[in-house]
Formats: sequence, structure tokens, C-alpha cells
Amino acid sequence: MPIALLLMASIFGFTNAHADDLKDITQLANQGQQAAALERINNYISSNPKDVQALFIRGVILAEQGKREEATKAFVDITEKYPNLPEPYNNLAVLYADQGQYDKARKALETAIKTHPSYATAHENLGDIYARMASEAYDKALQLDGSNTRALGKLSLIKDLFSSTGKPILLANKSPDTSKETSKETVKVVTPSNPIKPADTVKPAEPAKIVESAKPVETKPEPKAAESKPQEQTKSNSNDINDANEAVMAWAKAWSSKNVDKYLASYADNFQVPEGKSRSEWEKTRRERISKPKNINVDLLNLQLKLDDATHANAKFKQSYRAGGVAMKTNKTLVLKKSSGKWLIEQELTDH
Repeated sequence: MPIALLLMASIFGFTNAHADDLKDITQLANQGQQAAALERINNYISSNPKDVQALFIRGVILAEQGKREEATKAFVDITEKYPNLPEPYNNLAVLYADQGQYDKARKALETAIKTHPSYATAHENLGDIYARMASEAYDKALQLDGSNTRALGKLSLIKDLFSSTGKPILLANKSPDTSKETSKETVKVVTPSNPIKPADTVKPAEPAKIVESAKPVETKPEPKAAESKPQEQTKSNSNDINDANEAVMAWAKAWSSKNVDKYLASYADNFQVPEGKSRSEWEKTRRERISKPKNINVDLLNLQLKLDDATHANAKFKQSYRAGGVAMKTNKTLVLKKSSGKWLIEQELTDH
């Protein structure tokens, strides 16, 4: 979830003698010339090391360039020099969340709120972080118990909340407000499409029914080895479902992160490519289409996995795809086969 750099000179309260320099730098960044903008802002800071606006702009440009470690250090330095500004803590949270470090993101947002209790952006982002952390917890519960329908229902609910309407998950500030007033201009980076419903409005999943035991029959009991077979089979099925689920989610994650090699490795050697194309032609087309957009976001909603047997499964879901200005939802089915211990895609069916 990259930080989109949409710096506009009009949002900055430039009051110093170098206002024109900072405006020119932000315009360069807006035009996609981040390298030139970074060089200019570094030169500016060397002469004006205490200019918080310039330091903040530098952090955002570094984040836009994908230099996450440098951007993180830049915002940490700002929090140390200007501990009463909430915006640097907020942007730190965006960077931490981008790396899956949700606990660090939570602490950064709590600090932002502590310094500025009326900072609405930080409150909203903190809610999103809690939802992400809950999602990880429910997912872990499913890994430990694949038959936990309650955890599955709650996980599906959270994924639906973060579904596609063109809105991302956290909000990153474009500039700090040095007057200690919360900056109202924000760059959307990751926000749920709808506010998260209060807990009392969410209908809980139906509890699992308890099956009464049948009366014992006075016959010779089965050997212990025979009794363990159904349990072993159930455990095996649960592991297969979890493994297939992880394979599908890894496929979507590789697509979203533009990891083309990992994405293509999700497909079996006998994958049914679109009619009229060879496997090599299809792979070349997929590489071009995945590499071209600056950002890609793929969400799988209402994922349902059906195990046909020990080596065959179907995954059905609603796919939410966003790239650049393109956004679409499609119903999709993946036909999976387990080969050498790995679940791979043999067929990809789309119903628009």
C-alpha cells in the first residue's frame, strides 16, 4: 500500500523567504520527477536544517520512491525534533502498516492522538489498524482450526469492509501543520470503503451444533488404530484446506505486490491458458500487464474453498481489482491441483 505523493503547493503554509523554492520542489514531485525533487529538497535542507516543512516533504518523497527505511528514519527524526506534531507519527504508522508491523503502527497512532486528541485522521487510522490486527488473529485461528466457522465468518466480514471502492486503508498526511492544528489535506493510502460497524450490529456466526452421542452397542470395540483413522482423515482434510487457502492468498498477494515471478509460479505446468495463446505468450502478456501499473490492489472477497479429494480443490470468490484508474469486480473460480506438496492453479474461470 504505497504512499501516493500528491503534493500541492497550496496546502503548505509557506511563510519563509524560501517559499518559492519549496513550491517548485513540490511541483516537481507532483509531475513525477521525484529524483530531481529529492535532490532539490536535500540541497534546501542543507541550508535550512530546521525547516520542518522541508523535512516533511523529504520524508514523503522518499516514501513515494519506495525508500521505506529512509522515509521511516526521516519521520522518526522529525518526531524527535518536533515531538508535539502529530502528522509525522501518523505517516510513520502508514509506513509501519505497509510492512505489516501493525503493533508499531498502533503505538505511533496512539502517540499522535496523545499529542493532538482531536486528530481525526489518526483516530480513523487506528481503527483500521485494529481491524487489520483482528484479521491476522482470525486468520491464525483458522490455521489452527480450519473448521472454525465463527472465525471464518468474522474474517470474511473484515475483508468485506476493506473491499474495493477505490479507497485505500490508511491516510497519510502531505504536510505537517506547524501551528499544531490538524492538517485537513491528506493523501489516501489505505482506508476501508465503509466505516467499521460497531460490534453490537454484527450478527455473530451460528455456533456449532453439538451432536448427541448414540447409545453404546454391546459389541467388541474397534481397535484403537481403527478409531484414529477418521480423526486422521479430518485433520488431513483440514490441513489440505488451509494449505489451498494459503496458496490462493499467496497468489493474490504476489499479484498485488507485482512479484511477477511468484505470481506465475502459482500456475501449474498444465494451466489452461486463454484460447489461441501459448504458455510463453500468455506469461509475456501477464508480465507486461502486471509491470505497467504503478500500483495494483487485489482483494478476494467471500473466499470459499471446496476440497474434491486429496489433490483437487476449487476456490470461489469475488475478485476486487484496482490499478491506476481502473477498478473492477468479477466472480472467479480457481481450479487447483496439489502437485509435489504444492497447490497450483490448473484453470482460472471468470464470470463478469
